[in-house]
Amino acid sequence: MEELKSKIRNIPDFPKEGIVFKDITTLLSDSRSFHRMVDLIAHRYFNQKIDQVVGVEARGFILGAALAYKLGAGITLVRKPGKLPYRTKSKTYALEYGTDTLEIHEDALKPGDRVIIADDLLATGGTVSAVVELVEGLGAELVECAFMTELMFLDGRKRLPEGKVYSLLQFD
Repeated sequence: MEELKSKIRNIPDFPKEGIVFKDITTLLSDSRSFHRMVDLIAHRYFNQKIDQVVGVEARGFILGAALAYKLGAGITLVRKPGKLPYRTKSKTYALEYGTDTLEIHEDALKPGDRVIIADDLLATGGTVSAVVELVEGLGAELVECAFMTELMFLDGRKRLPEGKVYSLLQFD
């Protein structure tokens, strides 16, 4: 895991002063590391009969699509308002300064679908908490929320269903 962690670049003071941004583009652009990361996460779910992987805008689309392909599952996109062409369900959630909204097609998931929510990073958990509500609101069964990385010091997993969080790489 340390080898994969070493592929993630730290960008100080981005997007604002005092924040050290974890830039995953350096891991994604390294073909060996990208394949290894996807394989390690996908291996966790091979025998769990996953129907859909829900990718969270925008970097979650990368991990979500790769996992869906490896697992023989479909990919469902959760996007910002106005980006999906069909009728949607939406969820507004709190941010540090204000609110944001996410949408999913109202027919994207069927009751009983076994679902993984995939995103690149678990920070405070606010965004993925909203996605969990959208997924469960459509009657799907949440198997787990899967992340490439997790910032442990932000305690984001406390906002998500207990026992339903997996992160490949953790940063203290």
